[in-house]
Amino acid sequence: MRRFLLFLFCLSVIGMAAQVFSVQPIPDSVFQRMQGRSWPEGCTVRRADLRYLRLSHVDADKKEHVGEMVCNKAIANDLLEIFRELYRQKYPIQHIRLIDDYEADDERAMRDNNTSSFCYRKISGSTKLSKHAMGMAVDINTLYNPYVRTGKDGRRIVEPATAVKYVDRRKSFPYKIVKGDLLYRLFLQHGFKWGGSWRTVKDWQHFEK
Repeated sequence: MRRFLLFLFCLSVIGMAAQVFSVQPIPDSVFQRMQGRSWPEGCTVRRADLRYLRLSHVDADKKEHVGEMVCNKAIANDLLEIFRELYRQKYPIQHIRLIDDYEADDERAMRDNNTSSFCYRKISGSTKLSKHAMGMAVDINTLYNPYVRTGKDGRRIVEPATAVKYVDRRKSFPYKIVKGDLLYRLFLQHGFKWGGSWRTVKDWQHFEK
């Protein structure tokens, strides 16, 4: 019996040790990956104002992963707390990868259902810098929670383009963010606003401060 209890204790310790939740200034190796991608020529955000996070997360198949994220230092601790609780409660997030792994191509990253924060870019369909350009926004499970707006010609624009079937929020599907769910509650508790509540556009993947 003692051996069995010791075995269970060891398993729990191993499980706890496997969890990774860390924040630090941008390491040189990560900053190099960002060059010409999320950090393009002419980027006005200071490296010192950004932080590099490593975050444990669980996907819809209950598989565990450790992801990477770059965000503004002003929200780094918020995100650490949020993602730690999401992991604890097994809220599914498929990928948390730097957008640099997708050559800073937002469409590619969204099609892969990626979750990320910093990318020095403009708002889609605008000349204004996005909150992502400051590292003050996070897009989560992006394929299943698309960005939808109406163009000047009246056409509906869905990003990513492969997410049309997820625009109907009455349907049930994995990775769907719903008002009032755990993810929504945690972000709002930490002072974020949700793009799914906007009137002129819908950005169900998007939380910003």
